[in-house]
Amino acid sequence: MTTIQNIVAVTACPTGVAHTFMAAEALRQTAQMQGYRIKIETQGSEGVKNALSDSDIGAADLVIIAADIHVNLDRFRGKPVYAVSTSKAIRDTKQVLSAAIAEAQQTSAPAAQLTAPPPVSTTDQNGTATKRLVGITSCPTGIAHTFMAAEALRKAAIGLGHEIKVETQGSVGAKNQLTSEEIAQADAVVIAADTHVDLSRFRGKRVYETSTKQALKDGAGVVQAALALPEPVATTASGSNGQGYLQSVQEAKAARSAQRSGPYKHLLTGVSYMLPVIVAGGLIIAMSFVFGLTPAPGSIGDALLQIGGKSAFALIVPVLSGFIAFSIADRPGLAPGLIGGMLASNLGMGFLGGILSGFLAGYIALWVRDRIKLPPNLEGLKPVLVIPLLSTLAVGLLLFYVFGTPVKALLDGLTAFLQNMGQTNAILLGLVLGGMMAVDMGGPVNKAAYTFAVGLLANNTAGNSVFLPMAAVMAAGMTPPLGLALATLINKRNFSEDEREAGKVASVLGISFITEGAIPFAAKDPLRVIPACIAGSAIAGALSMLFGCTLRAPHGGIFVLAIPNAVGNGGMYVVAIAVGTLVTAIVVTQLKRMQRTPKVEQETPPEMASSVR
Repeated sequence: MTTIQNIVAVTACPTGVAHTFMAAEALRQTAQMQGYRIKIETQGSEGVKNALSDSDIGAADLVIIAADIHVNLDRFRGKPVYAVSTSKAIRDTKQVLSAAIAEAQQTSAPAAQLTAPPPVSTTDQNGTATKRLVGITSCPTGIAHTFMAAEALRKAAIGLGHEIKVETQGSVGAKNQLTSEEIAQADAVVIAADTHVDLSRFRGKRVYETSTKQALKDGAGVVQAALALPEPVATTASGSNGQGYLQSVQEAKAARSAQRSGPYKHLLTGVSYMLPVIVAGGLIIAMSFVFGLTPAPGSIGDALLQIGGKSAFALIVPVLSGFIAFSIADRPGLAPGLIGGMLASNLGMGFLGGILSGFLAGYIALWVRDRIKLPPNLEGLKPVLVIPLLSTLAVGLLLFYVFGTPVKALLDGLTAFLQNMGQTNAILLGLVLGGMMAVDMGGPVNKAAYTFAVGLLANNTAGNSVFLPMAAVMAAGMTPPLGLALATLINKRNFSEDEREAGKVASVLGISFITEGAIPFAAKDPLRVIPACIAGSAIAGALSMLFGCTLRAPHGGIFVLAIPNAVGNGGMYVVAIAVGTLVTAIVVTQLKRMQRTPKVEQETPPEMASSVR
């Protein structure tokens, strides 16, 4: 056990004034009261004060880093380092000091935390000398612990003879980001985080989750524990309970998500975060109609209208804009994106303005983050002051003076077209939107049609015409899996046993408006399934527009019919879906029969063929 006598510390906060010196004084007084010798260096906007010398560091038994910004740890190699925030050091100084001392005493070889021992040749049970790992580190402030844990994992992996790449997720966004290829090649994943980390990228991989503190304390143990995890059990593609089919649908959706890149990925990120807001708002507005289309002030109907229309719908454009920017620039883009979206809404730019402000905010925030350099002591100011101030100001001025008027005019023109379109135009629009929903079943074309319809819902003051495309899009999105499920019933011999079982699951996905339920069928026989789905979806969309069906909720499938006034002209809406389903089933059945005929002739025995002739 190491005896602790001499302590050195570094304190630093973004401004380098209040918390820096308060943390230093609290540590000094507490350490001296407990009989320890301590020397503290402060780093701030006025530079470094009471700098630690090489002899000070050499004589130290323990290093305490109380910082809210990044502190260079290279000079502390070979020393046990305990990291904490300045506010923690000020509030719970005794606890911090006790924890740091206890951790240092428990470590018999402190150099393992921050220095890499010479690479050794390690061999696992499969005889493989080197493993590849990827990891993510993240702490609430995204500064001290995040980078220290990443460095500890990197050096521990090298010391064990393995390779690792660690992505850091902090207040200035993700750094050293992992690519899909690196994740695919990884033998294990290490998540050392004190905040939520999205694990969807690592499906099918061994994932070991721990805290940044544990990674700092025992990086080698964390790496070994990750590699010791069993391989995930693969799910088979078959099964009478339909789980295999559901798994194949989920894998297809995950593959689509992984392939998204560039502006399309950013747009879909914004739509995915906006969707729960608009679904909740639309359904609550529909619920308010139970108490009348114009509920009395103060009534429960009026309360529901305020919740859905005045609150949830007011957030649609800001959330869309904010998370487009978040997808581009990570956390630095969120503030300018949200503010830009609210400004776009106030200027009457609608969802088009939200999309524009999101891209502007994201790319401007990214430029500010990467191009504007500050001294190391002031880096903590970038995420809380520099980036949000400059990017929000730039986005706001561009929207107000450059893009506001033309985008509003474009949205007004689109709304006027929908309000005044004749029956022929309505049918053509329904055909196009419906066909787009089935072209790639969840891909870019599908999402383009869906985003167009969802965006119009935010303009709920323009009359019922803006709800027509949403009804057409949902009807068209339901028919591919429903039509294929029906085809497996009316033409069983052209579908395998697994496909007939999958048809039962596809019917449930279809009525739930999960178009991706048709993907496994389309992947197996695209030349026959996709044209049939396009035909049925186009018919469903066209009939929905022809019948004047409207929809106030962007999801929910057939179940939204149970909510009064959520669907306009609900009876004919069901007819449109049914006809589209029937068309899909008939077309795919005929195409399958055309495929089967040559096969039957080829398999006919010669003696039977001669007798027929």
